[in-house]
Parts: sequence; structure tokens; C-alpha cells
Amino acid sequence: MVKVKELEQYMAQGLAECFATFMLILIGEGAIAQYKLSHQANHSTITINLSFGIGVYTALMIAGPISGAHLNPAVSISLLTVRKLKPVQCVIYIISQLIGAFFGALVVYYLYFGLFNKFDGGEREMLGTNGTADIFFTMPADGVEHWNSFFDQVVGTAVLMIFIMALISNSNFMISEVAKPFAFVLIIVGITSAFAGNAGAAINPARDFGPRLFAAFIYGWENVFSVNRCFFWIPIIGPIVGAIIGVWLYVGYEAFIKRYGHFSTIAKSGSIEIHPKIKSIDDDDHQAMISHELTTIRS
Repeated sequence: MVKVKELEQYMAQGLAECFATFMLILIGEGAIAQYKLSHQANHSTITINLSFGIGVYTALMIAGPISGAHLNPAVSISLLTVRKLKPVQCVIYIISQLIGAFFGALVVYYLYFGLFNKFDGGEREMLGTNGTADIFFTMPADGVEHWNSFFDQVVGTAVLMIFIMALISNSNFMISEVAKPFAFVLIIVGITSAFAGNAGAAINPARDFGPRLFAAFIYGWENVFSVNRCFFWIPIIGPIVGAIIGVWLYVGYEAFIKRYGHFSTIAKSGSIEIHPKIKSIDDDDHQAMISHELTTIRS
């Protein structure tokens, strides 16, 4: 049974997730809209990748101290599987993320409403020369099969979760607390630069599904869910599977190192020294550190 104070805290965290995800989508999809509607000649998507990275940084500043700024149902669900979130808390996070993404897409649409009309003459089309639906949600590249897109989403999100778990590990002294938000910018830019070719590198069900729900009011409900042979489920299920795989790969890796590595990493005078004696990391301290980083409630 969830206590009233816990529920109040979960709702506050949900509001933070909603606001932060809104900012992520506003900045990220705003960059996509500008890129597409302005007919940029160089065809470089680096501005989009950077904008999503900066969107994550902005979201971390808004929600990091409150909810951990998951921004991503796949992140929340994968952390639930290792008991870093409670079930009710996880549900609130996911709903909040989807709401934030929905309204982020709505603001982008009306922010660029004039350019939309100039681009397509006021007739909204999903695909083709005047198609604009890819501003809001991802689509597979020509010739990319669904299984390939699914694998793409699994790999991209697994990489993201391995990075997150490594970054928040209390045995990691390679980076300061101040530098961690910048590290998130780099990993998002890296993943979107490396894995966007197949299907847009959604790696986040909220980033795709929330704006897709908004787009349904513009392009039609049946159209947005049937386009590309019902592609919509891939950027939902793929990231969730990938995130769970990524989390458990890192958990297994860390457990193996602690058990058989026969060394400990100790921060000393700003440097790292390797000692031959085993120094186990207390599980409670490890959980407390995770809770501090993600601002989650200990189970």
C-alpha cells in the first residue's frame, strides 16, 4: 500500500518528469522542424543531434534533483527491474513523460505553424515531398526492414543504459558530479549520430509515442499508427527491451568485476590507484548513491 507522503512525492517527481520531457521535445523536435521546413542545403543533421543533447542537459537541470530526469519510459522500466523504482512510481513517471512529450510536440507545431503552411500549402501530408509527420515521430529509412529497425532500437537503448549505469556507479571516479550532465549531452549526441540512419534513433518511447499521439490530431488517428506497416510499436517495444538488456548487462559485468577482479578503485588526491586487496562496495552505500543520482525512493 502506497503511503500518502510517498504518493505526494511521486506526483511531484511526475511533474518534474513532465516538465523536463516537455523541454526535451520542444528543443529536439524544434530543431527537426527548423531543419526540414527551412530546406537546409547541407543535409547535415548535427544540429538536430546537438539540440537533443542540449534538451537532455536542460531537462537534467530542471528535474535531475527531483526525479533524476529519466525522460524515458525505457529508462524507468529498466530501473524498475533492478528495484531502483517502485511500480506505482514507475507508472507515474511514464504517464508524466508521455504528457510532457505530447505538449512539447504541440508547442513545436504552433511555433512553426506559418512555416508548415508555407512548406505544404496548408495541406498536411504525412509522406512524400510535402510530408511533415517525420518532424514529430520516427520512421524507418527506405529499404530497412522492421526486424532491422527493432534491433537498431534495442542496441541504441542498451548502449544508453550501459552508459547511465556506469556513470552513476559509485566505483566510477573518472568523472566529477559537475561534469556528469555534460557527459549526458555527449552520449546523446553520440548515439543519435551513430544510430539514426535506420529509424531515427528514438531510443525513447515517450519521444516517439507522445508526439505521435499529438500528430494523430493533425494527420489522422488511423494514418499515424498504420504508416510504414504499423511501425509505431518498434520505437516503443525496442527501447524497453534494449534498456532492460543494457541494465542487466552492466549489473552482471559489475558483479563479475567485484567478485573476481581482486582489486578496488579508490579516488585519492584526484587520481585513481589500483590496490591488490579486495575492497567490497557496501550494497547500502551503492543503493544510497543510486538514489542520490536518480532521486528515487529506496525499495
